[in-house]
Amino acid sequence: MQLSDIVSLADYPIEEPHFRQLCKQQLDSVGALVMPGFLTPAAIAAVAGEGRSKQSQAYYTRDQHNIYLKEPDPALPAQHPRNRLVNSSKGCITDDQIDGDSPLRALYDDGLFRSFLAAVLGEDQLYPYADPLSSINLHYAADGQELGWHFDNSSFAITLLIQKPEQGGQFEYVEAMRDADRGEMNFAGVQQVLDGEIRPKVLDIQAGSLVMFRGRNAIHRVTPAWGDLTRMLVVLAYNSAPGIALSESARMTFYGRL
Repeated sequence: MQLSDIVSLADYPIEEPHFRQLCKQQLDSVGALVMPGFLTPAAIAAVAGEGRSKQSQAYYTRDQHNIYLKEPDPALPAQHPRNRLVNSSKGCITDDQIDGDSPLRALYDDGLFRSFLAAVLGEDQLYPYADPLSSINLHYAADGQELGWHFDNSSFAITLLIQKPEQGGQFEYVEAMRDADRGEMNFAGVQQVLDGEIRPKVLDIQAGSLVMFRGRNAIHRVTPAWGDLTRMLVVLAYNSAPGIALSESARMTFYGRL
């Protein structure tokens, strides 16, 4: 399978240095880059078909967690923004469940695509996960399922929206809500977000869009999906160094197996 079968290269000349620089400037300035129509219609249809055929194999979780994805701080009240709980629920199939001839596999492993991502993200090189589950994940959000407000632990996320739900499933975020590197958690601002006092931005994401997002300091969520059509989103996970695996405890939490 050729990259041109998967990516709309006429619209997105990912090999060109000038185009890469424009993408990097966009990501650096607002923390988000949305590339609508990045996948070809044929690739969208193929991945959506694979997703539907494997939905029954997904591992489903329903969790309550705090915004910082950490253990509660017993020194603070339960309703403090550090400890306040939100809901997340989703299904997931993992890298070892993705077909060997899937467009997702070909795209993830493609050298040109990977060098484009690295250039836009400001990384020297990108590497797959060393464990067999974490590199490519396909997430499902059926009727009523959502991803609660949180900050990412990683510095970047790369996703592909494959199928929109009938209603809901919107990606909302508030940028520069904390400075994790300096340990500034901005509890007051987080409380305003949780209480609905700050209006978040909404990313307009259509099926076939590639999205790069810096969620370490931007609080974000996906609102509940509604209707009979399941939201399907692919996460392409890379590391800036080789040999990194998701911890066994994290794999058990996210995937229910090692």
